[in-house]
Amino acid sequence: MKLSESWELYLADRTIERFSDATMRNYKIQVNLLIRHFGDIDIEQITLLDLKNYLIEKGSHLKPSSLGQRIRAIRAFFHWASDEGYCERNPASRLKEPREGSRVPKALSEEDTELLREGCQTPLEHALVEFAYTTGCRVGEIYGLNRNDINWENKSVIVTGKGNKQREVYFNIKCNIWLKKYLANRIDDDPALFVTERAPHRMSIAEIRYIIKRVARHSDVESNVYPHILRHSYATHLLNQGAPMEGIQTLLGHINPETTQIYAQLAGPRRKEIYTKYF
Repeated sequence: MKLSESWELYLADRTIERFSDATMRNYKIQVNLLIRHFGDIDIEQITLLDLKNYLIEKGSHLKPSSLGQRIRAIRAFFHWASDEGYCERNPASRLKEPREGSRVPKALSEEDTELLREGCQTPLEHALVEFAYTTGCRVGEIYGLNRNDINWENKSVIVTGKGNKQREVYFNIKCNIWLKKYLANRIDDDPALFVTERAPHRMSIAEIRYIIKRVARHSDVESNVYPHILRHSYATHLLNQGAPMEGIQTLLGHINPETTQIYAQLAGPRRKEIYTKYF
């Protein structure tokens, strides 16, 4: 079976299994790169050595995290093909991801967070920044929300995260006020929670990033500001205020507690408090 044919079947199966759009876009990119490199050959012709040479040739410029993402996509594709009987042996089964050094995520200080808030100039900017920061949502989670998803009484919303897993997140009174102001100013009928400023329709992930970058330019924040740094800041500030790690894990939607543990490295005031108390 040709690579392109097996990809179409793989896409159909994963769509039925409700894989996220982001995951499918990544897988499509990786398989298209494979086809561009090998040609639309029979899937049985590809060997482990072929894949290793491909990754060396085409992946040497990638960061370990990006290379790991590419390897995971290739492994998933060939694992499926092997299970379905389209290739007798899985050539990707022994591919290993590169080792990554532990990276400490960047976060804004509480002062910079307030400066960013002051940089907001419109109800949309206020609502978007407040929502991203006070819920700790990923940008993709914000993108998928609709107006009627908001539980105003509880100041909460159910978001769909990685692996289509849902969780409830919460926002504060300030965010509640700006969301209502923003929505009250809208005259469109689009169901999306956040829409573009012209010809209103659901705001894309790229447009959400642009709005937050625009706010940062209007503020006195010198740090590089992007949607995910607000999520990191949310987690770090919670930890600094004494929130338990397991609670932060639940709010962020992390399956693995080790993923949440990285924020402990950021919480300088919390570390100092523990040192002062026990040393």
